[in-house]
Amino acid sequence: MKHFFAYLSRMRLIRRWGLMRNSYEENIQEHSLQVVLVAHGLATIRNTYFGGAVDADRVAVLAAYHEAGEVFTGDLPTPIKYFNPEIKQAYVAIEDFAKGRLQRMLPQELQPAFQPLLFPQSAEQDLWRIVKAADKICAYLKCVEELKAGNQEFAKAERTIRQELDQVELPEVGYFMEHFAPSFGLALDELN
Repeated sequence: MKHFFAYLSRMRLIRRWGLMRNSYEENIQEHSLQVVLVAHGLATIRNTYFGGAVDADRVAVLAAYHEAGEVFTGDLPTPIKYFNPEIKQAYVAIEDFAKGRLQRMLPQELQPAFQPLLFPQSAEQDLWRIVKAADKICAYLKCVEELKAGNQEFAKAERTIRQELDQVELPEVGYFMEHFAPSFGLALDELN
């Protein structure tokens, strides 16, 4: 019996933002879907407006698996993950171990097909940059939605993540932040 997809289905049980009070809880499965949508959008924006030639579908698939190892590790809060270089390095090793364990739950013949989805390949670094940018945008959007709900717990995170996004050197990120991100601060009636 192979447990790969059964473990992936447990992504819905892993909560994000564990150190903060949330107006609504977010799990890594719903977060991953939002990252898929935003990453695909970023790739399409790059191709449409900035002369890119990236495979938006491939970016979306990479985004779908970007948190897969967390079915074993859980979601380690960012302040802990980046507290110091030793913790960051140890966590990368733990994540790699978890993703390797997950990959070994596939039949041996399927493992090579999933290897690049679980472990960034140097040939796809540009695509992974888009995925990481989408991940950061989704964290920002979570903060915006929490602030919209009156939860000031996310105020500092929103400012910090916004500053980080302003430093990202991908024009599609700036485009998304200017044209799409503001809508997340609106009420439903304002979207109509």
